[in-house]
Amino acid sequence: MSTATQPDLFARVNANKERLDAHVREIVQWHFNPETGCPFWLNWSQEAGWDPRTAVNCYEDLEKFGNFSDDELRGGPVSRWIPKGLAQRPAYVFETGGSTGLPKSRVQMDDFRIDYENFSETLPDESFPKGSDWLMLGPSGPRRLRLAVEHLAQHRGGIAFSVDLDPRWVIKLIKRGQLQEAELYKQHCINQALTILRSHEVKCMFTTPKLLEALCEKINLEKAGIKGVFCGGTEMTPQFHRFAVEELLGPNVYFAPTYGNTLMGLATHRAPEPEDNWAIIYYPPCPRAMLEVVDFDDATKIVGYGETGRVRLTTLTKETFIPRFLERDECEREAPCDQYPWDGVRNVRPFSRFQKSVVEGVY
Repeated sequence: MSTATQPDLFARVNANKERLDAHVREIVQWHFNPETGCPFWLNWSQEAGWDPRTAVNCYEDLEKFGNFSDDELRGGPVSRWIPKGLAQRPAYVFETGGSTGLPKSRVQMDDFRIDYENFSETLPDESFPKGSDWLMLGPSGPRRLRLAVEHLAQHRGGIAFSVDLDPRWVIKLIKRGQLQEAELYKQHCINQALTILRSHEVKCMFTTPKLLEALCEKINLEKAGIKGVFCGGTEMTPQFHRFAVEELLGPNVYFAPTYGNTLMGLATHRAPEPEDNWAIIYYPPCPRAMLEVVDFDDATKIVGYGETGRVRLTTLTKETFIPRFLERDECEREAPCDQYPWDGVRNVRPFSRFQKSVVEGVY
């Protein structure tokens, strides 16, 4: 329950706003400096005919870029995204999407490590014990999630066991109407997880809502030794939140819902309160990434608190600068709170205007 007074929270919101504005200036200076910036943004600035280093002084000034087109992230060469100031660092390429058309790519050096180290600070040690091993039951292959969860386990002193899971294949099966084959593939993944849980002393895990439900049909996770479940995916509804806590896991297994993706990192959940009625409230990892909720028909207009709109993401790290990226999600705008003195989002779900064309597969 909140203990801070409104003036206290107001002061913290203002202080965070100053911190965010300073971070924006630092990141813009880095990405548009000819000595440190990446070829994509340096070329963009030259073609646009203006220098963001002099024109951007605060977070709101990022509106001058307009909304970022995700097509810019498709195809190569991905080297155009590597900042000159980091060119000598070993780089990773992570993909998102790709079930239809070219996937989007993000080049990273350490962002996935930093994001998950920061997320680690939000996990209670009694439910995610330091030194414990993890099960990573989620997408593998070119996605950053596997390496990120592996680093999370290592950062907390443990080892991560992973399954082999290709969500693009599942989506193809569903689109072709081969639902039985899709179910067999899901069970193939669940069987891999069961083998790990029965062969090793695993206490923590990551998985998606659909896979968590399928796994709990086969095994009691508390009896298997699991103490904490970190769970993320687009099917994370208030109904599933309650179902997971009350039915799948029980009171002795901690449930940590998250909202994340390759471009943002992780938005962490606020501790639930009775008046939330099982709503899932997330706050982005400010100042490294920010979320806004914008009007469905006018993406320059931010909706009021409690109102529904489309999620807009801005990524602000030295490795990646992506301003005003329209996600394929919608939600309600959430006010700042004691723990997170900046805007959050409530009940993120697939963008309603895309629902007929988006297949979520194992998520």
